[in-house]
Parts: sequence; structure tokens; C-alpha cells
Amino acid sequence: MKIIYDPAPRTAEEMFSPEDYAAFVRVHDVAVYNGGDRDAFYDRHLPDCEILMSQQPMDSDRLAKAPKLRAIFNVETNFLPNIDYETCFQRGIHVLAPSGVFALAVAEMGLGMALSLARGIHSEHSRFLQGTERYGLEGNREAELLTESNFGFIGFGDLGRALHALLPGFRPKAVRVFDPWLPKGHLERLGVQPASLEDVLSQSRFLFVVASITTENRHLLNRDNLKLMQPGASLVLLSRAAVLDFDALAELVATGKLRFATDVFPEEPVAAHDPIRSLPNVLFSPHRAGALTSALQEIGKRVLEDVDLIGRGLPPVACRRAERETVMRMRSKPVDKT
Repeated sequence: MKIIYDPAPRTAEEMFSPEDYAAFVRVHDVAVYNGGDRDAFYDRHLPDCEILMSQQPMDSDRLAKAPKLRAIFNVETNFLPNIDYETCFQRGIHVLAPSGVFALAVAEMGLGMALSLARGIHSEHSRFLQGTERYGLEGNREAELLTESNFGFIGFGDLGRALHALLPGFRPKAVRVFDPWLPKGHLERLGVQPASLEDVLSQSRFLFVVASITTENRHLLNRDNLKLMQPGASLVLLSRAAVLDFDALAELVATGKLRFATDVFPEEPVAAHDPIRSLPNVLFSPHRAGALTSALQEIGKRVLEDVDLIGRGLPPVACRRAERETVMRMRSKPVDKT
């Protein structure tokens, strides 16, 4: 198949094993963008292009130059508002993203963060380095077990389900989920308890925020409803920072009401003098939970699986397809590695 390969900010070394990349360029006619005039590159290759692996804008004019186009893969793994999705739907062009590749890696990090918040692993380590460690019960007076506790999820997509699969060993008392895009029966079949946002916030000792950012849920967790959380409860943010009002959260964390762990931030990298760095009861991770070689190379594997299916006239199954009803409501920031 004729493929345009322009994965920036991803690189071939990130998303393909050497063996997979060798097979990719051997089996397919691949036009690789290596710099220079990008518009001229696209003008030259779009007329024969069947598969596009790129995060570059694809408006109606560009799509019109690609009469043979069958699929667009966003290997950054997000759906971005820079594509004329309606034209793609009308022409039967699949718009795909291997969005589930990071789920397990992030889920394991999230579980580790919850354990550290519950048992003070990170905070007591810091005290030990400072020579103020507290031995035995003295260092555990604020600790609690995850076992037989109440868990909550905001959002329940790939990441939420991957994290939920790690919890049975803790014998959860209840797992409550708020996800307005999933029906009650569907959640029940997944083995969780559908609940209102208010119930998830007020009933959870350990709350995992794993929702994608949309046009509807910016600052879903805010000054008013964060106050519903139980004193000493743990909130772990793993998905998109914009779901959470960081200013409101900082106020609650500063009072000691909540324990907080986060892998994402409103602006990255975080400024050296950002006040959030001095907050107590916080466990920080610099947006690294999913950044494992094994997870990144899964991007290439899943893309190649779907390219093969499309080439055989079959529907893609390894990557997520953009849906007409929801794709233009997604508001993830593009990956920025500069």
C-alpha cells in the first residue's frame, strides 16, 4: 500500500521495534517525511496515498488531493480537531488512533501512586533523607489500607478498565464509576457500580481521575464539588489536567483535607517557581506514566495490524476509530516534545 509516514512528534525509533519498522518499509511503499517543505511533500504524495500516518492538519482541500485515501492514523494517539472529520465520514475514510497502548503502563503507575498516598511511602522516604524519619506506628498514624476500601473512577475508558483489572486482589468494598458516555447496564456488565459524580466524590477513599478532556468536562472537578471528598481521601490524576481545577485543588490540599498524586499538569513543563511544587501531601510524576518503550512500540504493532486488515478489505480492530457523535468534542492537547 502507498503510505505517507510523517509521525512527528513521534519517531520511528519510539513507535517501532527495529524488526517491525523493517517489515513496515519492506511490505509497503512508504513515503517518509524527513524535513523540508511539508506542503510540497504532501502535494507530491497525497494523490496516490492510501494510508496516512500523520498528525498534520487534513482540511477539506488536503483531503480532496487524496482521492485514494482509506485511513488516517494519528500515532500521537489522540484525536485532534485539525481534521475535516465530516468529509472523512462521508468518504468512508477511517480516522484511527492507537489510544489504548498506554493504558496498562499508566494503570500500574496509578496503583503505585495510590499505595504511596495510602502508606506514605514517598513522604516517609523524603523524611528519611532529611533525618526526620518516624519509626513504627509513629510513621503510620495517617496510613490506611487499600484492601476492602471504596474506590471511585471519573471516566471508564481503556485506562479505567485497565486499572480496575488490577484491583481484585484488594477485595474492594465498592467500585463506583461516573462516566456520562457509558450507560448504566454497560458499566454493570463491566463489574462496577454506576454512580453520580457527587456519590463518587463523597463515597471514595481512593479516586482515580481517568477521563479524557472534552468540550463538556473542563474543570469538572472544581471548588464546589471537591469539598464533597472525605477528609484524608486520596485523589490520583492520570488522564488530562484540564478535568481538574488545579487552583481549587491546591487550596484543599494545602489544608491537609486531601492526599493528591498527579502525572499531568495544566502547563508542561511545570515552571520552576510554580506554587504547586511546594504543596504538602502531593506525589508528583512528570507526565511519564505511559512513557515505556514497550508501550510506545505497541503503537507500531497496532497500526500495522490495522493497515493489514484495511489492505485486505476488512475493518480495523486494533486502533480506536473516530466516532461522528463524539470526536469533535475531544479536546486533548497535542503532544509537545520541544
